[in-house]
Amino acid sequence: MKKMTLLFAAAALMIAMSSVASAQTASGTLTVTATVTGSINLVFNSDPAGVALTGSGTNAATLAFGTVSAFGPVGAGIVRSATATDFTVSSAVDVQVTETNTASANYTLTAQLGTADATNTWAVGGLAVTNAAASTITATGTYAANSNFPVAITIPFTTASGTNISNTINYTATAN
Repeated sequence: MKKMTLLFAAAALMIAMSSVASAQTASGTLTVTATVTGSINLVFNSDPAGVALTGSGTNAATLAFGTVSAFGPVGAGIVRSATATDFTVSSAVDVQVTETNTASANYTLTAQLGTADATNTWAVGGLAVTNAAASTITATGTYAANSNFPVAITIPFTTASGTNISNTINYTATAN
C-alpha cells in the first residue's frame, strides 16, 4: 500500500510539473516601419528594325555590328551611309525607362562614351557622344515606352582593314 501511495504521489507530481512547464508563455511586439521611395529602371530592347541585342531586356546589353565596310553587303538591321572620307553604320536601339512610386511625369536621358575614341565619331539618337561629358539625348522621355535612339559609328576611310572598334556607352535616366 505504501508503494501504491508513493506511485500515485510520483504520478501526481509529474502531472503537476508538466502542467507548470507547459503553462509558461512569453509574448512580444515587433514594430515594422518602411519608407517608400520612387524609383526608375532602364533596359535596352532590340528594335525590330535594328540589330538584335545580346542581353535585350536588361540594362547591360551588347550591340554587335559584326564586320562592317564602306561598300558591299551589311548585316541585317544595319543602316550604312558614306561620304567622300568616311562611312557610318547605325542600328535602331530601343531604350525603355519605367517608373514606380513617383510623381515624375517624364525623364531625362543622357549618354556618354566609356573611353575616348580619337579615330571614330559616335552618336546616339543623332546626337554626338564623347567621353568628355554626357550628352542629353532627350529631356522629356516617356515612361514605359520603347524609345528608339539609334546608335551610330562614323569610321574614316583611313582605318586599316581588320581594325576592331569597341567602346561602351553609359546611359543615365533621371526622373524629372
